[in-house]
Amino acid sequence: MRQELRPLFDRVVIKELDPDRIRRSGLVVPPGTNEPPPQHGIVLAIGQGLDWWESVGVKMPVKPGDHVVFPASAGVWVEVEEERLLVCRVGELLGVLDAVQERAPV
Repeated sequence: MRQELRPLFDRVVIKELDPDRIRRSGLVVPPGTNEPPPQHGIVLAIGQGLDWWESVGVKMPVKPGDHVVFPASAGVWVEVEEERLLVCRVGELLGVLDAVQERAPV
């Protein structure tokens, strides 16, 4: 039987992208540096939010499939079905990367 991690409350499950830290510039950031760069990942699952959120109209700001950026210090890494996943609170995320169509110069 296959297992899936279902996050509780305001937590999200993220699969990290670019785990070996190679940047577009070709720069490889070694582990153990003082300030690791933000990391990227894909949201796999989200919790239902906190109990009081619904009463004030707050919804989870991310959904499964979103490409998010998070600090290296975010959350806890767990292994499920031999896959390394990050579980963190939605408030720890730095942002969502959206595809934007480039505008022609004016």
